[in-house]
Amino acid sequence: MSGPSTYVPKSGFEQWLDKRLPVMRLMHDSFIDYPTPRNLNYFWTFGAILTLCLITQVVTGIVLAMHYTASVDLAFDSVQRIKRDVPFGWLIQSIHATGASMFFLAVYIHMFRGLYYGSYKAPRELLWIIGVAIYLAMIITAFLGYVLPWGQMSFWGATVITNFFTAVPIVGTPIQQWLMGGFAIDNPTLTRFFSLHYLLPFVIFGLVILHVWALHVTGQNNPDGVEVKDKADTVPFTPYATVKDLVSVAFFVLMFAAFVFFLPDALGHPDNYIPADPLKTPPHIVPEWYLLPFYAILRAIDFSIGPISAKLGGLLLMVGAIGVLVALPWLDTSKVRSMRYRPLARIFFVIFVVVCGALGWAGGQSPDKVIWQSSSFRIEGQATGPGGAAQTYVGAGVTLEAAEKAFEKEKAKVVAAGAAPQSSTVTTPFQFKVTQFSQLLTLYYFAFFLLILPILGLRETPGRVPETIAKAIGAKHAAAAAPDREA
Repeated sequence: MSGPSTYVPKSGFEQWLDKRLPVMRLMHDSFIDYPTPRNLNYFWTFGAILTLCLITQVVTGIVLAMHYTASVDLAFDSVQRIKRDVPFGWLIQSIHATGASMFFLAVYIHMFRGLYYGSYKAPRELLWIIGVAIYLAMIITAFLGYVLPWGQMSFWGATVITNFFTAVPIVGTPIQQWLMGGFAIDNPTLTRFFSLHYLLPFVIFGLVILHVWALHVTGQNNPDGVEVKDKADTVPFTPYATVKDLVSVAFFVLMFAAFVFFLPDALGHPDNYIPADPLKTPPHIVPEWYLLPFYAILRAIDFSIGPISAKLGGLLLMVGAIGVLVALPWLDTSKVRSMRYRPLARIFFVIFVVVCGALGWAGGQSPDKVIWQSSSFRIEGQATGPGGAAQTYVGAGVTLEAAEKAFEKEKAKVVAAGAAPQSSTVTTPFQFKVTQFSQLLTLYYFAFFLLILPILGLRETPGRVPETIAKAIGAKHAAAAAPDREA
């Protein structure tokens, strides 16, 4: 993609260094003269934003690790000490905690952009798979970090997630005990999680290097999905892409700072500011917001499928929700890369984005929460009056408790009139709960990858794709200038 190097060492030191360790040549070819498609929009700036997020998380994490104590008796207090007594600890801790949310916000936009513009298609399959590996490592790192503050959600979240491993036949229980370092969440668990949470960001850093390397081999995709043909399709990375990246980073940092300084706790759960108590279970256990869609998929299966239990079925679906992304380059059969020229795929993609957001909402709700019900509860009783005449009395209410109260009042009236109650029946209305809603959303999530994209690739009639990027840009400029010439 980049072609032969254009770097020319100027000073004697640069010439000496270039023959022995061509670092300057690498920097010049990667970030200055690197040919970039000339039609990239601001969605392509999230690579720079994600790099900033990763560096921020690593630096602040190293500083926090210097003051954190991985002990179930001291972990919560050590976090409070960092925020209250360590110089600028409140700032570093807030940047690290808020930075996790900003990191996932940026990576979700980055991934949806890749889906929309077909950045997973050949020859960028490996580039996409490495990106999915980075995302998976981020999820594991975020979960481990969620446990470290040792609040109520930290402890019970770790308890719920580790218990899901027991659903895996034969090896599940040993894996769970190895992760916990025993038979329950305790000091060994916290030590293991702290060690892994400290290690994995460096693994992510290595994967990012591979990701950038693969990007520079295949070249960047672009909104039109057209491969670069010649120099007319590209511009140098500096200053064109760098200036655009700096503008986006500046706006992102402003939003980041607004949360750090004014809403540092807005993205966390209130229960996690309560010390962990193994004897007091929170009414509703949830992960951080960026993991809620997968938590909804995990809970969507509340029934057994043959030998597969509900717990194992939910675990398989959650793992499959990420695994299907790895197979995506081969599932999408369309020869057209960008959904800009695929009108039907664009509609289904918008629905997919809404479904992902709805899964996040469902993951934050109680699975038994009623979203809609057909009518109120009804309890109907039969009684025999003094003269032997049959009598019916009814209690109704929006909830079962309200219906029972109304029923008891009617029953008391019947008894007062001298009738003898005999039997009663309860009519339960149809209820559409969060669990059923999650099941429908999960069905569409997998159908989008396994059915919709493969079928659309074979049946959809796409729009005409331009031959080169330069030709597409020239046509747009001509169309924009036409009204001016007519005037």
